[in-house]
Amino acid sequence: MICLKKPTVDEILQQGIYGPLETKPDERRKFLGTIRERIIVALKKRQVGETEIYPQVEQYMKGKPQAHLFLNGNMNYGALSKYVKLATKYKLEHTIVTNKEHDTEIGLVLAMDHAIDKEEIYITKKETFQPEAKKSKGFFAKIFKK
Repeated sequence: MICLKKPTVDEILQQGIYGPLETKPDERRKFLGTIRERIIVALKKRQVGETEIYPQVEQYMKGKPQAHLFLNGNMNYGALSKYVKLATKYKLEHTIVTNKEHDTEIGLVLAMDHAIDKEEIYITKKETFQPEAKKSKGFFAKIFKK
């Protein structure tokens, strides 16, 4: 027989005033409402503010259509708009999170709704993804087919 503890009047009042209890509130404030174990990729504010998008973020958006994009609402919308457009392009849900009490250095988080426990979530540098060019055969290779 499992015996569950009944909430006290004080606990009910606290939840009524402050909302339901949540797991890891500090982590959720840092990661724009989600927790570390759910994150696919995260960018710092300065990275989101750069003019070019990070191609790695776009690759993850393409590959994970069930992911959710969280953007830092304390940033200028102009910096966020390019990622909002990407989320729309790949039909991903997105949320702009504004927390007046806590300002985090995180600017963007792409996360799942369940734990994935990815080892490295931060992108340190932009990688360029270029489609592989077809190797053209030389003039003599075309003439002398083997």
